[in-house]
Amino acid sequence: MTDVNFAGVEPDQAATGEGAIVTTPLSVAEIPEIVLIELLFYAYRDFVSDPDAVLETYDFGRAHHRVVHFVNRNPGMRVAELLDILKITKQSLGRVLKQLIDTGFIDQVPGPVDRRQRLLYPTEKGRALAERLFEPQARRINAALSALEPEGRVAAERFLRLMIDPAERDKVWRKINR
Repeated sequence: MTDVNFAGVEPDQAATGEGAIVTTPLSVAEIPEIVLIELLFYAYRDFVSDPDAVLETYDFGRAHHRVVHFVNRNPGMRVAELLDILKITKQSLGRVLKQLIDTGFIDQVPGPVDRRQRLLYPTEKGRALAERLFEPQARRINAALSALEPEGRVAAERFLRLMIDPAERDKVWRKINR
């Protein structure tokens, strides 16, 4: 991406409708949580980098990854359940799901009782892709956990669970622990 430059405007001279620009960085002394915030940014960047490279070969993105992951974790899930997990619009999911169905990674079948329901299943091709995306992430997690004391895994799981909105925690925990 290209940097946006404003010709002839120096940082100390520039001003916006909100006042003069700030040239001092936020500090750990001011906001101690900034360390964890940035660690999460960098960890996520690296955590998704290997799957991103695989997805790029299919002209897929991270939304495709999430759909493939959750459909493989919950074969036969309803589209409504997937929307609830991903917290995205029907329109966003529709585009991604159509690509995954058209390319043979996901199959969509009508519900056995309510034919309007759309149930999602991975195909063998979709399962293979999920495993290919999962493998480098599992390897990265296992490498990090192996550097911790045994109680480190428990602490890491607890921390991540507590990062989830309180109203969603129990529902998410039940989905994960199946």
